[in-house]
Amino acid sequence: MARSNDSPRAGGAANPSREPQSRLPESELDELHEIILHGHRVFYRAAGSGPVIVLVHGITSTSATWANVLPYLAERFTVIAPDLLGHGESAKPRGDYSLGAYASGIRDLLMALGHERATFVGHSLGGGIAMQLAYQFPEHCERLVLVDSGGLGRDITALLRAASLPGSELVLPLLVNERVLGAGRMVGRLLGRVGLRVHTDLGEVLRGHASLSDGEARAAFIHTLRTIVDPLGQRVDASDRLYLAQAIPFLILWGERDPIIPVEHARAAHRLVPGSRLELFPNAGHFPHLDDPLRFVALLIDFMETTEPADVHADRLGELLRGGAGELASAQGSSATVRLRRPAKAAASRRSTG
Repeated sequence: MARSNDSPRAGGAANPSREPQSRLPESELDELHEIILHGHRVFYRAAGSGPVIVLVHGITSTSATWANVLPYLAERFTVIAPDLLGHGESAKPRGDYSLGAYASGIRDLLMALGHERATFVGHSLGGGIAMQLAYQFPEHCERLVLVDSGGLGRDITALLRAASLPGSELVLPLLVNERVLGAGRMVGRLLGRVGLRVHTDLGEVLRGHASLSDGEARAAFIHTLRTIVDPLGQRVDASDRLYLAQAIPFLILWGERDPIIPVEHARAAHRLVPGSRLELFPNAGHFPHLDDPLRFVALLIDFMETTEPADVHADRLGELLRGGAGELASAQGSSATVRLRRPAKAAASRRSTG
């Protein structure tokens, strides 16, 4: 089984075999690549070699959110970080922005780049997409990592609930004009001058808010949001299917001070999946990969090196589906469950180059 933390750690980094160091040229890390998928332009960042990790960002964000961790991960792994459709530089068509469509798009990008399987790391909306992908296409998922993920409970910030209201598409243009955005930036500067640290969450929310000044991005945001959030909270809750995650190594990373999605969602998900691993970031909010990138990298490397990639076959999946949540306890003794792997020098020679 994957390592289980019944008492999740809230501090202290894991101890990978060496501290993460980036020797990759900045040009490789900053470059956006382009591919055409189903007639739409999709931009992505890619670097490194080795086992494949796909980093999936959240709503109103872009692949740039991973800039502080991608260089270190690319020292050991092939890292792919797309701009989701409707976000960043990727196309913003009038189309399907459901979790299922996003999951299919990530799978198609992976295959188009010549990779069949990967570890999927999803933040916020990206966590919901990663869970959907693991559910729809388990044969492509070696490990699953959720970072302050959506899709694990009803609770979510009132800002997103309000943005899902009917008519919000008429109000949003007024909120993203240059005067309002300028006021937001001024507030941030004033807080900095008086010695108050502007929290990462505020900075990222303002950054995402600014991206909605583009009409196509704004329409994509509304379409995406309304598939997952309504005025009462999150519409999608994967908790009833989380028992399937015991078939793969499953890591949950969460900021204890997350004001957008409460940390209790992480604890509840961890309790539902035997063998899962939960790591909390006591001083982080909704973006632990920005608040504490080195610990984030260390934990992810440790997780990769101490678990075997899953290889879920149809018979194993059928067994879990027939047993449902009641099969959790007996599954711990199954020979098909995840095996721990000891970090060793020989492990490097076994790594696939994708």
